[in-house]
Amino acid sequence: MSTDPFVLFADWYGEARVSEPNDSNAMALATVRADGQPSVRMVLLKGHGPDGFVFYTNRESRKAGELAAVPRAALLFHWKSLRRQVRIEGPVEQVSDAESDAYFASRSRDSQLGAWASDQSRPLDARETFEARYEAMRARFEGGPVPRPPHWGGYRVVPSAIEFWLDRAHRLHERRVFTRDGDGWTEGLLYP
Repeated sequence: MSTDPFVLFADWYGEARVSEPNDSNAMALATVRADGQPSVRMVLLKGHGPDGFVFYTNRESRKAGELAAVPRAALLFHWKSLRRQVRIEGPVEQVSDAESDAYFASRSRDSQLGAWASDQSRPLDARETFEARYEAMRARFEGGPVPRPPHWGGYRVVPSAIEFWLDRAHRLHERRVFTRDGDGWTEGLLYP
């Protein structure tokens, strides 16, 4: 196996793209409020490499508020079909407007309209209210491109630690942990 955590992640992720029946790019995102209360939810990985792991969301959402207050996060990929997990921890930064624009342009038109219609993490009186907002956005942008909403964009988790977990018989699991050491990585092998 590779001693470069990004190469190893790319290999495992490539295998998961083939073996997982649904959403191989699904990852749990853990954040924390300013008062220390943790929070976790599923998001989708939309980019990865040596600079970090990228996801997109409404920047007025609960998760965005938590990231503004405490700009650190943890990610967890669980690929049950492979009996593997990857844990990532580190600081979080917003991706550039250009990168957010490029990803937004790649989304389906319906998903673009949904980003305009959604007040993510805020209560609504009825589902019909959301559907009416969506139809209003469809009418607003009819016949033209849908620009990225100013409140929508990407975040990058810049890893300070990456752990690769392998399920083994008799719960004798194997964990390879990479921790950032300046410009490089230090690797440790851990067992249960």
